[in-house]
Amino acid sequence: MKKFTFSALALGLCFSAFAQEPVNTAIVQKIRTEGLDKSKAMDIAFHITDVSGPRLSNSPGLKRAQDWAVKYMKEMGLKNVHLEAWGDFGKGWQVDKFYAATTLPYYHAIIASPKAWTPGTNGLIKSDVVLVKADTITDLAKYKGKLAGKIVILDQGTVIRSNDKPELLRYTDEQLTEMASAQPQAAGARPQRAAAAGPANNQRAAMMRQFAMRAAIDSMLLAEKIGLKLTQARGSYGTFFTSNGASYKLDAKPVSAELEVAGEDYLHILRLLRGGEKVEMEADIKTSFYDKDPKGYNVIGEIPGTDPKLKDEVVMLGGHYDSWHAGTGATDNAAGSAVMIEAMRILKAIDFKPKRTIRIALWSSEEQGLFGSRGYVAEHFGTAATNAAPAFNGRPATEAKEAVIKPEHEKLSAYYNLDNGTGKIRGVYLQGNAAVKDIFQSWLTPFDDLGAKTITISNTGGTDHQSYDGVGLPGFQFIQEPMDYNTRTHHSNMDTYDRLVEDDLKQAATIVASFVYHTSERAEKLPRKK
Repeated sequence: MKKFTFSALALGLCFSAFAQEPVNTAIVQKIRTEGLDKSKAMDIAFHITDVSGPRLSNSPGLKRAQDWAVKYMKEMGLKNVHLEAWGDFGKGWQVDKFYAATTLPYYHAIIASPKAWTPGTNGLIKSDVVLVKADTITDLAKYKGKLAGKIVILDQGTVIRSNDKPELLRYTDEQLTEMASAQPQAAGARPQRAAAAGPANNQRAAMMRQFAMRAAIDSMLLAEKIGLKLTQARGSYGTFFTSNGASYKLDAKPVSAELEVAGEDYLHILRLLRGGEKVEMEADIKTSFYDKDPKGYNVIGEIPGTDPKLKDEVVMLGGHYDSWHAGTGATDNAAGSAVMIEAMRILKAIDFKPKRTIRIALWSSEEQGLFGSRGYVAEHFGTAATNAAPAFNGRPATEAKEAVIKPEHEKLSAYYNLDNGTGKIRGVYLQGNAAVKDIFQSWLTPFDDLGAKTITISNTGGTDHQSYDGVGLPGFQFIQEPMDYNTRTHHSNMDTYDRLVEDDLKQAATIVASFVYHTSERAEKLPRKK
């Protein structure tokens, strides 16, 4: 186990470097000792991943993980621990059984996964693999009456290229300096439009034709009652990045059974068929749907505030708890969830009694559109104004709505989020909130020896802090080392416990605990964007 050290001199510098925002060095030392020397982060991650399994939205795996978190938080001594519904989601889904292999020209087990929310094969099917070639909708007519019970592959594939760049990355000093030197975006600034509208219109038309062709093929395959459809998953070296093949809505239209196949195995089958060779395959897929309770839930727990004047104000921290199904969602986002649970454990272990209430939230259905955090923010804090939007590709038109601000909006000091993998914290994205720059720089100073010192005015997206930022609340995501998050683990079959870096999780939980502590103890709430 790597031993972290922190000098008394560095602690003493915290006050002198940023006198306008004091740091409680004695508490920081307690947090460091608990977080770096007595960490439970990996044990927490073990229960979220290996014990609970994949945590697709509304699946039994997510329910197991949520029940465990509620139990663990109560044992930790948190108060007001509960599952809180955020709204209707839809059907849960899980893989109960999966097996697939080619049996001709020889036996070969296939690396793959059923696509989320697709049906199974109703038992073991054995079939020759049929190559479907169709450039236009009229080309589909030749397959009518010929595909019932067959395993089908489309005559399209993406060639795999060998990687010529490192897969595991850490930020260089130059990259962090570039982040820190970023300038604020001008208010109201918008991305520049292309000089001519023609290319954009052509691209849109091509996309619409592609949608129509794909829908026609899927409709034909369903009508023909095929046994199984094979599609190529993104990825290489046996790693594949998974997705959904159907809607989770209660009234979703039926689809064919679909298998997302690792690139090497998919292209192997495709080359054989294009070369005129016969390919036979067998598959046995069983999936289950769960629709008795379509509501989505977040896990909530608190350390209540103790200051009579400030206890109704709230500091929040969290991360999304749901994952995809091909792995166990370790880096996305058991890592962030474990760090936030561990941060709460650290604060309880040092017997911290905060002025403001500290509240943790483990969100669900982030992967489908930040649903858990958006639903929670809408219920507690309000909603942003929205513009009218026309119908597009089956999406209904929406009306313009005015912003709604609720009383709790004024009570929130900040929300801190973690959702970029297992990498350690290198700093904070300010989301354009320049007013907190010096505050955060002061709070990072005690962790300079752990590599966390970069503050960037830049925004980052794709995760739950945006739900807060979108309604004018201070919501922040930490800068994390990239590691192999984007190259190997994000939404992939390789997103497992083994990809977690223990020292990085310990470092992150320690820094988060310190940020939450200092936010709760400030005389004022954190300033908001102008």
